[in-house]
Amino acid sequence: MKISIERATLLKAVSHAQSVVERRNTIPILANVLIEAEGGDVRFRATDLDIEVVDKVEAMVERAGSTTVSATTLNEIVRKLPDGAQVTLADDGTSGRLTIEAGRSNFSLATLPKEDFPVMASSEYTANFSIKASVLRRLFDKSKFAISTEETRYYLNGVYMHVSESDGGKVLRCVATDGHRLARIDADLPENASDMPGVIVPRKTVGELRKLLDEDDMQIAVSVSETKVRFATPEITLTSKVIDGTFPDYTRVIPQGNTRKLEVDAADFARAVDRVATVSSERSRAVKLSLDEDRLILSVNAPDSGAAEEELAVAYNDERLEIGFNAKYLLEIASQVDRENAVFLFNSSGDPTLMREGNDTSAVYVVMPMRV
Repeated sequence: MKISIERATLLKAVSHAQSVVERRNTIPILANVLIEAEGGDVRFRATDLDIEVVDKVEAMVERAGSTTVSATTLNEIVRKLPDGAQVTLADDGTSGRLTIEAGRSNFSLATLPKEDFPVMASSEYTANFSIKASVLRRLFDKSKFAISTEETRYYLNGVYMHVSESDGGKVLRCVATDGHRLARIDADLPENASDMPGVIVPRKTVGELRKLLDEDDMQIAVSVSETKVRFATPEITLTSKVIDGTFPDYTRVIPQGNTRKLEVDAADFARAVDRVATVSSERSRAVKLSLDEDRLILSVNAPDSGAAEEELAVAYNDERLEIGFNAKYLLEIASQVDRENAVFLFNSSGDPTLMREGNDTSAVYVVMPMRV
């Protein structure tokens, strides 16, 4: 194999590959990226046995062939090469070495046989549809903060993507929760997606997927089966196993009867919460919201370190209410609001609180209160 490729193109492909590779590997081949050169294209393939990413880039292929080499080392080398450099990768197939040349730099890396590289079995997908990158990014970006990190509740370690009913008909919905807060985001149902089985997309996959979604107008081809999900652009294909578990009935925890309505500027609210939380002890980080007519007082009282209070002008005309929340949860939810106003709907100081963006019901958040 012998190929010539521009540094920036190579770096993008190799950095995608190495981010999938697990840092600590007991199976040496899983630390490697499989490089396959043929025609005018080179494919870079990496896997951790749960996720596989294939990045296809244009290159000058002098000699077709394939080999595997350490993803992390290759990424580090390419990253340190000068901008605009033309990089040559060559492997004669017998020496067990891959040589990398760029200008006056020359590297030689150990390779492993390509036959040892595990390729993820292709699945029969029950649903195939296309969706704009900007829509898919919104679904996952706004829900991923609520993914649970508790390994024992593994079925909450991802985003539940499924077809659901909404007021205006069927929607494509993403839900994540960790038991303390919940995010439910809806988008118009794409054509041919109505037969899609509900799947839990793992946290790592959600993070890797984000790298495919930078160009707003790009169409992402999505394929879903009971066990796998695949996201593809013309250059990159990301295939992942889904979490084998049942996502809980989240509709039961979304409150329906919350009538006390607070409307507040989302950015002002987030900044105020951040300021008063500065004095609280890291462990509890509880912030108290005291609501009265068109007035909100945010306060923190940490006996060992101090106290803080800030007043905000808000729209609120229900009876007085005092309720406490974990500051981190409030900040994460407030930072999801793209519009100016955040609307909070309360019931009592012990019940879950609902939050949405203005009158938009396509993004709904639930947060559990704390005793303060």
